[in-house]
Amino acid sequence: MRLGMRLRVLMSAIALLMVAIQAVAASDVRSVRLWRAPDNTRLVFDLSGPVQHNLFTLSAPDRIVIDVNGATLQTALDQLPLQNTPISGLRSAQRSADELRVVIDLTSAVTPKSFTLEPNQQYGHRLVVDLYDHDPDKSPAGLPATTTASTPAAPVTPTLPAITLPPITSSKRDIVIAIDAGHGGEDPGALGPKGAREKDVVLQIAKELQRQINADKGFRAELVRTGDYFIPLRKRTEIARQKGADLFVSIHADAAPRSSAFGASVFALSDRGATSETARWLADSENRSDLIGGAGNVSLGDKDQMLAGVLLDLSMTASLSSSLNVGQKVLTNMGRITPLHKQRVEQAGFMVLKSPDIPSILVETGFISNPSEAAKLQTASHQKAIARSVHSGVRQFFQENPPPGTYVAWLRDQGKIAAGPREHVVRSGESLALLAQRYQVSLAALRSANSLKSDVIKVGQTLQIPATQLAAQP
Repeated sequence: MRLGMRLRVLMSAIALLMVAIQAVAASDVRSVRLWRAPDNTRLVFDLSGPVQHNLFTLSAPDRIVIDVNGATLQTALDQLPLQNTPISGLRSAQRSADELRVVIDLTSAVTPKSFTLEPNQQYGHRLVVDLYDHDPDKSPAGLPATTTASTPAAPVTPTLPAITLPPITSSKRDIVIAIDAGHGGEDPGALGPKGAREKDVVLQIAKELQRQINADKGFRAELVRTGDYFIPLRKRTEIARQKGADLFVSIHADAAPRSSAFGASVFALSDRGATSETARWLADSENRSDLIGGAGNVSLGDKDQMLAGVLLDLSMTASLSSSLNVGQKVLTNMGRITPLHKQRVEQAGFMVLKSPDIPSILVETGFISNPSEAAKLQTASHQKAIARSVHSGVRQFFQENPPPGTYVAWLRDQGKIAAGPREHVVRSGESLALLAQRYQVSLAALRSANSLKSDVIKVGQTLQIPATQLAAQP
């Protein structure tokens, strides 16, 4: 009897211990945040620990139900800014001690996607619910990877126009510059002293750059991100392509472990990144059928693998050459108003630079981790100066290299703007003879324009392409 009683007491203690462990293991929903993007609404549930969840939709009326196992709600759901979203309200019920049900009431049908994120340096566990606006002609964007984030910001709900592909067949069309303000929403980017956030600073600079470019006849600037919301990296280049961009400019503000690091930088895609991206496009059946080339007139869909590879390699090579050219002009102009971290365009495998058909540069406006630079980057005067230097470099590049059919090309052909000398930054594997052939100038003219005593050139060297022969090109 004593043994049986002891066993029963032991089993009861174990059962109580298991209940206590389950109670301790239950996760709290500590806060809920919301961001509105052009084609979706993101809800983020901040959790004290990991959870499992199940999501399903109901109609008549439209609503989404999320059952979160092992969670309790410790925050209010009625304080979220729901204006300009398809959400009319959120409500919850604690179905049991460890099962929370959240119901999202909708004003229109959406396509939901949900996933959990592991903790990072700023955030703990999160449950993310993306509600994509219902559009039968579009598929939901790919799910983003884990992002680096910081203290939640007050969500904003900008009124955003629908993205449509502009006509580019006009004989005097504008040159389109896609301006990408880095980070946003869930991802604040680099953090500076006194609460400075990269996502806020670069959006302000991007808007100022758009204003300046749009004041320049023959140019039109389009913002990739117009408010405080997250866009996956590949989606950013897709948006630029949809807008018919002739150039993609991504604006950032760097950070470094040492707060003394300073200076602006400009990046283009690395040769290795270009090679790997060509392989990825060739391997992707959907991408192989996409149109490439600035005017969108080269299709890979009906080409064999070898020819498609050659076309892509040529497109990537041309885009990278233009990226280095415009990048150097932007860097030179930035050096007139702020210290430079490096004197030449750097190259790296940034995802947003991997477009085979659009020349792309990434501009690091300074180190937001440096107290002095962070203070400058937050002032309107310095933001205008940074934007002006980027604008000047972009304008110089396109006045020398206007795309056919644009207003700027028409001005040049009418002799209303000087063609000017073209610059080329020498890359690995290039020779003077190769460049003479590419730009349709003689070796003698190249030597003369650059005061060369031989045909030997160095990687990183900037060469001037004679303007007189450029002007004679058809």
